[in-house]
Amino acid sequence: MEHIQREKEVPVIGYGTFVAVWVALLILLAVTIAVARIHLTRFSVLINLLIASVKAGLVVTFFMHLKYEGRLLKGLLLLAIATLTAIIALTFSDVWYR
Repeated sequence: MEHIQREKEVPVIGYGTFVAVWVALLILLAVTIAVARIHLTRFSVLINLLIASVKAGLVVTFFMHLKYEGRLLKGLLLLAIATLTAIIALTFSDVWYR
């Protein structure tokens, strides 16, 4: 008997989806630049970090195909992001309350 190992099929993403994500990334880039020019006191850095997180999420989800990966890989990525968020939050709280 032959054992044939089948690979998991990944759905084909159309060019329209990639173009829509690219346009969204360009819009978020423009928003980032606008927020940096407005000078919203101490919140401009926080807003820009949130926008950067959304952009990174779009890139990871669509261009790196995380949308079609298993729960283990998604969970590990979530754990890494949660750890990084905690470190950044602790750093900001130290700087803000000095």
